[in-house]
Amino acid sequence: MKKIAVIFNGGTISMKVDPKLKAAVPSLTGEEIMAMVTGIEGYAKIESHTFSSLPSPHVTPEIMFKLSKFIKEFIDREDIDGVVVTHGTDTLEETAYLLDLTINTEKPIIVTGSMRSGSELGYDGPSNLAASICTAISDEARGRGVLVCLNGDLNCASEVTKTNSMSLGTFKTPNFGPIGMVDNNKVLFYRNSNDKERFDITELEDKVALIKCASGMDSSFIDFAIDKGYKGIVIEALGRGNIPPEMVSGVKRAIDNKIPVVVVSRCFEGRVCDSYGYPGGGKDLRKIGVIFGDTLPGQKARIKLMVALSKTNDLEKIKEIFEKSLYTS
Repeated sequence: MKKIAVIFNGGTISMKVDPKLKAAVPSLTGEEIMAMVTGIEGYAKIESHTFSSLPSPHVTPEIMFKLSKFIKEFIDREDIDGVVVTHGTDTLEETAYLLDLTINTEKPIIVTGSMRSGSELGYDGPSNLAASICTAISDEARGRGVLVCLNGDLNCASEVTKTNSMSLGTFKTPNFGPIGMVDNNKVLFYRNSNDKERFDITELEDKVALIKCASGMDSSFIDFAIDKGYKGIVIEALGRGNIPPEMVSGVKRAIDNKIPVVVVSRCFEGRVCDSYGYPGGGKDLRKIGVIFGDTLPGQKARIKLMVALSKTNDLEKIKEIFEKSLYTS
């Protein structure tokens, strides 16, 4: 029987409603949550550990990177066949993606959580945890990178995003759909994941700004990021990767200061491309050195730029990390 390390890391899965506050707060221990996953001992040996009890809005990139190092300690053990990590759903996709970029292993790493607290009817924490453990023991899950498992769906950490503030099936993969599912305790995969990227870094450069683009915006926020010493900037641009013309001067200043600027789309689906040649259009931005982030949403492009900057400050190398010949010069 395979042995799985379950690492508890806070979030709604560990919360109950405080009667005085009348709001959910961290309350449940890892042992209490595992006790609700009835019958799991028939599928795997479980070793439980607690990393934190943080709500996900409290999880910083620095904490995410510490979690990555913590998980590696278990992955390196010969007696551990896989790892399951609990996490609050608000920043789950960012943590999962950072883990995916920084941990190089064939062993399954599954990130899960819950949308309902332990005080609510239909508490989904135990079922999500059980499905995640079933995934972690699956031979088919090996070599697929970090996976996110909630509501029976399996999604790649590099692709998934939270789409609904309430739904149990909130985690979805735009453009591609889920990679698989857990049905009746059996793991089924429908497709292969995209090529995986791994970066061996010793520390994380987390000073990366994320700016959402809207009509009529100028360079004020870009200038602020430059003045505050940010090392990288991600812009969630319009449509195919276009920005209002008044933002262009700020982008130029950032690049002139050797600050990489990555453009992604604020659209839920699709990718950025240099389709438009007007001032602020994608073609114009590429000419001044903007890097295109393909299908990544802004929050994930920010995580990737942090990791890239932890490897190199060379703008051309960072461009290669993001683009990899996806775009014409």
